[in-house]
Amino acid sequence: MSQKNLLQITIGSLLFFILVASGPLKPYRKTILNKESPQLILVLGGDVDREHIGVSLASKLNLPLIVSGGSNPEHAEWLIKKSALDSWQVKFDYRAKDTLGNFTSIVDELLSKNINHIIVITSTDHLPRALIVGKIIAGSRGINLTSIPVSCANRCKKESLEKIFIDLIRAVIWVTTGKDVKELTKQVIKWDFENKFSEIFHVKKSIPYLIEN
Repeated sequence: MSQKNLLQITIGSLLFFILVASGPLKPYRKTILNKESPQLILVLGGDVDREHIGVSLASKLNLPLIVSGGSNPEHAEWLIKKSALDSWQVKFDYRAKDTLGNFTSIVDELLSKNINHIIVITSTDHLPRALIVGKIIAGSRGINLTSIPVSCANRCKKESLEKIFIDLIRAVIWVTTGKDVKELTKQVIKWDFENKFSEIFHVKKSIPYLIEN
């Protein structure tokens, strides 16, 4: 598939996403109006510091905790024993292989349990992309997100615009088709994304800057 075809698919998905407001966008309106307190904590795996903060917060707020794609089972078991949490309160879910999977692997389960507001915990450098993906995926089920960043200090790594854009495309297409196009997207987008983005949209600011402002 060419870059042109991928762009057409993306634009088509976005238009479908925007125009059919009475259908797919209805849950997103629900998240905007949602004023309920958080019902669950979701830790995105990748750093044990996130897990420790998630466990601490779950204990303090007395909320159930899901760690998606977290550390090995041995560490998970040790962490649960060390905490004051009951075993029913914590779930380590290893189905997710990346940020998109963190949300797609559990979002329908959350919906079936009438969860409509969750706290998302991840590292500072990962948060912008995680929120883009999470708000699209979870929002499609009417689930609101509140985020808590975990400091990564000198371990922080700035994520590329290309990586953010690829996951945005994947999230939109997953919502509209139920399929993940990760490998296809990575194969097609082999161009200098930042330069092309600036040429096409005549902007020089990064996506995270645009989102934050």
